[in-house]
Amino acid sequence: MSHENGTHETNVKLFTSEFNQNPYPNFSKLRQEDPIHQTLMPNGHYSWIITRYEDAVAVLKDSRFIKDYTYLLGEEEQEEAHANSSIFVRNMLFSDPPDHKRLRGLVQKAFTPKMIEGLRGRVEEITNELLDRVQEKGQMNLIDDFAFPLPIIVICEMLGVPSQDRDKFRTWSNTLVEASNNPENAEQIQTHMTEFVMYLKQLCAERRQNPKDDMISKLIQSEEEGDSLSEQELYGVISLLIIAGHETTVNLITNGVFALLENPGQKEQLKNDPNLIESALEEFLRYNGPVEFSTDRWASNTVELRGKTIAKGDHVIVALDSANRDPEQFEDPDVFDITRGKSKHLAFGKGIHFCLGAPLARLEAEVAVTTLLRRMPELRLNTDPEALEWRPGILMRGLIELPVQF
Repeated sequence: MSHENGTHETNVKLFTSEFNQNPYPNFSKLRQEDPIHQTLMPNGHYSWIITRYEDAVAVLKDSRFIKDYTYLLGEEEQEEAHANSSIFVRNMLFSDPPDHKRLRGLVQKAFTPKMIEGLRGRVEEITNELLDRVQEKGQMNLIDDFAFPLPIIVICEMLGVPSQDRDKFRTWSNTLVEASNNPENAEQIQTHMTEFVMYLKQLCAERRQNPKDDMISKLIQSEEEGDSLSEQELYGVISLLIIAGHETTVNLITNGVFALLENPGQKEQLKNDPNLIESALEEFLRYNGPVEFSTDRWASNTVELRGKTIAKGDHVIVALDSANRDPEQFEDPDVFDITRGKSKHLAFGKGIHFCLGAPLARLEAEVAVTTLLRRMPELRLNTDPEALEWRPGILMRGLIELPVQF
């Protein structure tokens, strides 16, 4: 693992609580002064951070940056690493071709635009049920009461997870997402991971006995039919769908609504013209996207990028939220403008790992925000914006809570 002494070039403090609150000034500094920046991560390892749009696209599409670092190991080490790897990395997000294509192919059918559009009625039903519960109160915590339950109910129904177990997933997935930033909680992380795996094993065992018309049953069928899916991969794919299936959408809805509340003129515009929702969604994704950094990549060979040498084995992550505010790509990138229209943002990634659930996230956010503004036209913040706290962790960009009144 190489690290040059290039880390002192730019004095930027990343991953502090101040950075969490607002990373954008630091991103801007890095794009200007040191766009391929090497830094010490919270876990004690060095990593290259890519902050400009053009470089971000290049890295996300470059097959020399691999997702499964075990390919860098010798044969024996590789076997050992695979034997000890967590099920949470046995899925398409953390694999390279040809495994990637095989694993993604198994779930892709459920996420075609046509399949997703078929869920619209159910998403509208759930949205209205959630708002019915709080309508009389005149206030809510947008995350707990609305933005979290909506996507978790949808993905649990698609997979066939009993509704009474939904809250457990919140605990488990929060732990997994925040683990990246908080190595101190190793014991708690281990406990939650073990609970999650035990839960998945029981759920799959139950579905083997009593298959239903849901995605878990279909995945088990694929696994039983031979070489398409191992048992470990089965758990890996299900856990990815549960975690990715709600984490990103919670943040997409919340960050989007927060941006509207901070820009009342834009909120009024969208409320008066609901047809702007598609354009508004793209701006939510660009302006303060739900995924701040891409997942891990490693250089499989030495790569030269903008005069920097990224050595074989080096760890690389792309600052998606930084690329989405690159002034070379977007006019007035720090301005929130829902009429921007079609946008080449990288909120869902790029290349072969482009987010499989993008059509579902868009549908859920579209229905959620349109219905919210229609039913609660006087929606406003119920706290000082300065008092809001952003979640710790490197991967996701999301608030801990968002109190609103209507």
